[in-house]
Amino acid sequence: MGSRMDYSKTFYSASTSTLEPLLTQPPQPRVRDLPKAFHSFLRHSAYNPEDVAIHGRKFDAHQAAFNTANTTLSKKLKGRHLQMLAIGGSIGTGLFIGSGQALGIGGPASLLLAFIIIGIVLYCTVQALGEMAVAFPVAGSFSAFATRFIDPAWGFASGWNYAMQWLFVLPLEIMSAAITLDYWNLGIPTWASIAVFLGIVIAINLGGIRAYSEAEYGLSILKVTAVIGFIILGIVLNIGGDPNGGYIGGRYWQNPGAFRNGFQGFCNLLVTAAFSFSGTELVGLAAAETENPSKSLPKAIKQVFWRIAIFYIASITIIGLLVPYNHPSLVSRDNVASKTSPFIIAIKDAGINGLDSVMNAVILVAVLSVANSSMYGATRTLSAMAEQGQAPQIFGYIDRNGRPLFSICVASAIGLLSFLYLSPVQGPAFAWLLALSGLASIFTWCSICYAHIRFRKAWIYHGNTLNDLVYRSHVGVIGSWVGLISLILILVAQFWVAVSPVGYASVTSLDRVSNFFEAYLAAPIVLLFYAFYKLWYRTDFIKIEDMDVVTGKDAREVNLWRETAREEQEKKRKWRILYETFC
Repeated sequence: MGSRMDYSKTFYSASTSTLEPLLTQPPQPRVRDLPKAFHSFLRHSAYNPEDVAIHGRKFDAHQAAFNTANTTLSKKLKGRHLQMLAIGGSIGTGLFIGSGQALGIGGPASLLLAFIIIGIVLYCTVQALGEMAVAFPVAGSFSAFATRFIDPAWGFASGWNYAMQWLFVLPLEIMSAAITLDYWNLGIPTWASIAVFLGIVIAINLGGIRAYSEAEYGLSILKVTAVIGFIILGIVLNIGGDPNGGYIGGRYWQNPGAFRNGFQGFCNLLVTAAFSFSGTELVGLAAAETENPSKSLPKAIKQVFWRIAIFYIASITIIGLLVPYNHPSLVSRDNVASKTSPFIIAIKDAGINGLDSVMNAVILVAVLSVANSSMYGATRTLSAMAEQGQAPQIFGYIDRNGRPLFSICVASAIGLLSFLYLSPVQGPAFAWLLALSGLASIFTWCSICYAHIRFRKAWIYHGNTLNDLVYRSHVGVIGSWVGLISLILILVAQFWVAVSPVGYASVTSLDRVSNFFEAYLAAPIVLLFYAFYKLWYRTDFIKIEDMDVVTGKDAREVNLWRETAREEQEKKRKWRILYETFC
């Protein structure tokens, strides 16, 4: 075993660099030379241009860890914001619209099984993320953890994979918002609706973390209320409250059936389910901007269980009972302009006048919420990667209000791709934007699970105990192994359906190639990013004995936790311990 490195005795100055920085910034204008309105847009005063993690072609892992631990992002996110983000933050297109396409491909039983499996995997993944994010509430979260506990090259690849996912989901969601608005046939020009929706998202993110958190708090409350209301309505309709059809029960599971396209149909739904759950990990990304992450983050992580159980599994079960998979109004994969959600289909088939418009309004709000979160996830990831030397340094420009200003500008520019909806190539554009983001969440979750496995080994190796962790994953390393192996199997299954899609015999060779890249485009992109960074910077796979498990950790908080945790645990009754495990 190699010699241990005692990071507890290692201190980093404002810069550990002894060389000239790779990039230098031009002299900053004096504040008094600018109009007062522009003062907040100047770079944060704590910025030091010598704090670079790349020197020539050498990666400085310790400087990268120091930079992410000492980010100048604003820490104004409160516990209530974080908990509501965990419960309803990314409920959007995947659940409300994507579930219709999935139901038509695999049937209600396959759809439910896919959501249950992905739900279990995600629960294990978020538990692992919560443990690391509470211990190290650093900028970049999972991309920083991949750099720190796996390999800087993989951190680069997974970080760009995640940033690209949200950068291209943003115009996708703006398109979906315009499609959803068309449901009412208001006569509003599509270009105008796209411009307004994109402008709203940009304005919220330019307002800083406070504006983003308050907006998401309100939108999440609305989404959660609507989903709970739909579940209650669905139960009533199913047991006999339907004014048109009476008792439904499991009628549609018998005719036309519970499964469609067999095992191949089921495999097709796994990525759809993963896309629906994507964004849950944003809770960990927000840790760096939270006022008190050690208190707020554990509570938010626990809410994910209820989000999976109630808002996804329960609503998907209701949809499968109320809508047959051969319903003619289900969303078609090849029709970008399709305006019908299975939630609206269920309400319209029940003959309840006006309620379909209410649900469509909720879907519109949900889509805009995901667009808002898309810009947040992309900009924070790009900013953190710049701090680690894995993106151009300009992406690390954080202004005096703690906003990653340049990253927001770039994300806004990419949001203009949503105007492709007005072009003759709207269908292919929609499909390829979706392809760029389809598998991204699965690679991100793989990184989180594997980083947690290696983090636990390093944590013990460097003389810590599991009792020193302020928050410990409820499923431990076993859960991370379950998540990692399951996600790898899902990637294998997706490769199979990409090579041999449903209806393979009737598909032309050109369509098969197109289908493969639409389904699996993210995989070669991630591998190319990894190979490029690995070969260019010749980074090493981080050894357990070389892992830094100190930088970014609040030692005083850990000591306080040691003193109080055991005493509080002994006072709690068993029911209280069980309650706090999930709440």
